[in-house]
Amino acid sequence: MDFVGVTWFGDAESYQGFIDEHGLTFPQIADDAGAVFQRFQIAGQPAMAIIDTDGSGRAYLGAVEREQLDELLTEVTA
Repeated sequence: MDFVGVTWFGDAESYQGFIDEHGLTFPQIADDAGAVFQRFQIAGQPAMAIIDTDGSGRAYLGAVEREQLDELLTEVTA
């Protein structure tokens, strides 16, 4: 299972501050054109998408709490 952070709008300094503040250690990519957000019909942030190996995915709008994330990851890996 891989995690990738995706930026949408904003400057690199602000995003790096977010990464540092939250101690993120997984790869981050910029999506200034919004292609990733459009592909998974994500209208804004915060949001999360879980992408299956076949390329299909499910998007979740809003902040995802730890318990919900644990449940989603358990479901995906079952």
